[in-house]
Amino acid sequence: MTDPLADIVGVLAPAAPLSKVVSGAGAWRVDRLERGEPFYCVVLEGSARLSVQGHPPIALQEGDFVLIPAASAFTMASMAEADPGDDSQWAVTTLEGETRHGDPLGPADVRLLIGHFVFGSPDSDLLVSLLPQLLHIRGEPRLSMIVRLITDEARARRPAREMILARLLEVLLLEALRSTAAEAAPTGIVRALADPRLALAIRHLHQDPARPWTVEQMAEVASLSRSAFFNRFRQKAGVAPMEYLTSWRMALARNLLRSGQAGLQEIAERVGYGSASAFSTAFTRLVGLPPSRYAEQAGAASQTPAAA
Repeated sequence: MTDPLADIVGVLAPAAPLSKVVSGAGAWRVDRLERGEPFYCVVLEGSARLSVQGHPPIALQEGDFVLIPAASAFTMASMAEADPGDDSQWAVTTLEGETRHGDPLGPADVRLLIGHFVFGSPDSDLLVSLLPQLLHIRGEPRLSMIVRLITDEARARRPAREMILARLLEVLLLEALRSTAAEAAPTGIVRALADPRLALAIRHLHQDPARPWTVEQMAEVASLSRSAFFNRFRQKAGVAPMEYLTSWRMALARNLLRSGQAGLQEIAERVGYGSASAFSTAFTRLVGLPPSRYAEQAGAASQTPAAA
């Protein structure tokens, strides 16, 4: 049976990483306002404080891994708080092999490997909403090893670099998501898949998205009553069952429209709609433009790099 987590990460198509080593000495602070880009961080040595909007502060220590699938406002700072009037906390210096925050001359109190990447799929907002907003993982050396491989590959110019990076980033996301303890997982698809009953239903949805599913049928697969299934799904996944199914169907439809290898009626049938008109109405309502127009724009966008 299909693996929903692998399906979602595969459709997200992570690519184009940017990574660097960052160190901090003395009292320092970095405030960032991101634009929804994925952000990850590994603490190579020392400790630091991380504050992410909407979450309690985290004391990071050596070996910790942090993943924010869609970063917004966050702050990284030294463990010791700086005097608000001390402007040296904002100092940034480029040193050999790393970027230094705080005192450029003192010994580093912390050294981090941080990175940003992008999702190749325009469905990223839709799919990222199904993932935990913040993952903080401690004691998983496999994640640090994968990040080091990504950094090494990103800095080299070896053959098949882009393909290898794309695969490594997929592995990074999957490893980070599955390393989260089941009960400690934030609301989202990871927590829902940790529930054996819900996981069974979700796998069936991914296996056969074209089936005319109802909540009653999903509940039957999960061996739960309709109300118990609905409430459990919404509590753990963060969305209602039919909302999740619609999101996944539209992600698949966008992929098919971008590929240009299937007609409207075929796409409609493959994602669970009885007619092209019914699919077009649902797609337009969710995406904001008709499928034919979406396909035209996707085709034009894919030709732009080649023309350049």
